[in-house]
Amino acid sequence: MITAFRRYLETWYARAFFMIMVFAFIIWGVGDVVRLIGTSTWVAKVGGRTIEAQTLMAEYQRDIAAATRELPAGQEASADLRRRVGETALQRLIGQAALAIELQDLRIVTPDKAVAEVAHDMPAFRGSDGKFSKPVFDTVLRNNGLTEARFLDMLRSDISQRQLLGAVAAGASVPDVLVKPLYEAQYEKRSADMAEFPLAAAPAPAEPDQATLHRWYDNHPDSYASSEYRRIKAIELSPRTLAPEITVTDDDLKAWYDQHRTEFVTTAKRSSEVISVSDEAKAKALAEQWRGGAGWAAMQKAAAEQGVGAITFDDAVPSQFPDPDLAKAVFAAPADTVSSPVHGALGWFVFKVTKATAGQDKTLEEVKDTVRSRVIADKATDLMYDRANKVDNLLANGTSLDEMPADLGLAGVSGTLDSEGNAMDGSKAPIPGAPELKAAIIKAAFQAQKGDPPRLTEVQTPSLGGSAYFALVVENVIPSAPRPYDEVAQKVKEDWTFDQQRKEQERAAAGMLAAIKSGRSFSDAATIAGVTPHITPLVTRDQTAEGMPPELQRVLFELKPSEPTMQETAEAFIVAVPAEIIDPDPKADQAGYDQVRKAVARSVGQDLSSVFAEALRLRANPRVDQKNVDQIIQP
Repeated sequence: MITAFRRYLETWYARAFFMIMVFAFIIWGVGDVVRLIGTSTWVAKVGGRTIEAQTLMAEYQRDIAAATRELPAGQEASADLRRRVGETALQRLIGQAALAIELQDLRIVTPDKAVAEVAHDMPAFRGSDGKFSKPVFDTVLRNNGLTEARFLDMLRSDISQRQLLGAVAAGASVPDVLVKPLYEAQYEKRSADMAEFPLAAAPAPAEPDQATLHRWYDNHPDSYASSEYRRIKAIELSPRTLAPEITVTDDDLKAWYDQHRTEFVTTAKRSSEVISVSDEAKAKALAEQWRGGAGWAAMQKAAAEQGVGAITFDDAVPSQFPDPDLAKAVFAAPADTVSSPVHGALGWFVFKVTKATAGQDKTLEEVKDTVRSRVIADKATDLMYDRANKVDNLLANGTSLDEMPADLGLAGVSGTLDSEGNAMDGSKAPIPGAPELKAAIIKAAFQAQKGDPPRLTEVQTPSLGGSAYFALVVENVIPSAPRPYDEVAQKVKEDWTFDQQRKEQERAAAGMLAAIKSGRSFSDAATIAGVTPHITPLVTRDQTAEGMPPELQRVLFELKPSEPTMQETAEAFIVAVPAEIIDPDPKADQAGYDQVRKAVARSVGQDLSSVFAEALRLRANPRVDQKNVDQIIQP
């Protein structure tokens, strides 16, 4: 047989066949090499720097993983989301490359020691003792898909870029013509003449007939339908579920409390109106006038006539007052009382405390439970990341929630709830864990669909420290359904009655508004409408106060003097006009003016940095290989 085969191979047509095969292999091999040589692997060229595809791939994978975690359970990233995330990552790399070229040209270098110090100070890398922990450092990098070398390179680049951009931003200068209108808008104070038309005070309407009530019921079907309910099964992985495995000693509690002492100390604050004068006689005269019933606007006017300062302090700590003796007196005085003249290093003062907020200094015993939960959260960090990776792998392999191993520190929960987190009997569904975790589980339950596979989701839990994980499945959906009229008849009547009362008060408020617009005074229009007007407290645009409805405050500063407005709140209709408008004086409030100047300078500095970075990017003339980019973003 072998002899015959050898004889066959010596024939001319067998030799020709093998020559063809050898020639084909040679051509194919050379072709592959030629194709490999001619294929580019870069996604962008910036100046003299090249951004390789694998660099963009690593950035893109981290960013898309973070974006996917924000999606509803079971939902995959769409093509549009992948494109947006990929383009953002590419532009970030291009900007970093352009900045790196400028840093190299300027010879800006960040030494290893500075990089290490910044890394050691990062809260994310601290262990339970509050100090830098190498195991925590390695775990955080691993969970974010970073090697140590890559992270340190990124950190070094970030520090150098902040040095450069910080120098650019530091050159920002803002003129008074830009600062003054912003200061005036922020510190302008207004009060309003206001009349209320409470819905509850409206006269009861005539008794409705059944046809009217049935018509109301038919026109508002959603108001009388049962809620949609969902039966879910969920698992939780958190410091709470891992607590049995973690030992916390009294020394641990004391060490953590001492390190975070400031979190449990609240500084006392005072809001006050202060008049500063040069001599005692003027101070006494102004104090008498103030005690005689003059309002703050009148006292400001009196101070201006005498050439003295009148300043308002809102929620100020002692160090914010210009004179230590004044601060001491303000914090010792009762609220809503005009003081006797106070002599300080800067002259004489008369003041009135308008609001007093007491300070607090909580002991370890008072906050022991909070401290314990925070210590457990810190100690659970390494353990939780490790367990989360194991759970994630099990879920990816198709393991159901019921089949999860018992030694992973998981807690399970199941039940039926609505979108508000209520059970079918109206009570709160017994979902364990931090408030942030409960809210995330409820939200995910109504975003997922029945049959969607469980997916592990991380939730930040600042109320207890650290974070937590959960995964859930929707076992059943009980859709919303109309409730019979007889079952909700009383509620229908109450809603119809409330609507009639609301319309009645709306008509009355609209009548008063029309009377003011026709030329009647506010007080006359209120008398005709049968309501008693009053003046609201003075507020700024951002400062809230009892007696100033937020709905009115939002529009008050857009009104012209004497211009009326009508607003609806949850309890009433309101008719109001601006009563007192106090324009702030930069000379009397230099601290507030300087604060606005600094804020504007920061904003301008950030704009300068952005413009500078964009100019560097354009100067580097980046070129993008869109084909390679698309292969990464839209494989």
